[in-house]
Amino acid sequence: MDKLKSVVLIDDCKATNYIHRLIIEKYGFAEAITEFMNGKEAIDYLSTEVDGEFPTPELIFLDLNMPVMNGWEFLESYKHLPSNQQAGVVVVMLTTSLNPDDEAQADNIDGVKAFSSKPLTIEKLDGVLAEFYPRSVRELP
Repeated sequence: MDKLKSVVLIDDCKATNYIHRLIIEKYGFAEAITEFMNGKEAIDYLSTEVDGEFPTPELIFLDLNMPVMNGWEFLESYKHLPSNQQAGVVVVMLTTSLNPDDEAQADNIDGVKAFSSKPLTIEKLDGVLAEFYPRSVRELP
């Protein structure tokens, strides 16, 4: 199994980020997991050069409803980042929203590759990885 270098969690609930981190760590497909409490913190992180390079996570799990900058606002700001700061990123929206309009809106945004209800589970990770990162799927005995 090939590991992804970086996964970003964006959710205003510390408990949700904690649970999602545990699931990702248990699965073992990511070298690094970075958490943010809102979209603005994540945009600031993605826009900050460190040692001559910008962070380029390969996978972002994004909540919809957050203070400061929600998931929709994050996506709007994200699409204005230079392409080298977006390269290869798959955005998966994880939400408690039951509104079908949210899923329809997400389907119309190029960067959003999947839309799912919380919480993240091993099964949901299997699906995302199988579709977008098949070399990172765990091999079952």
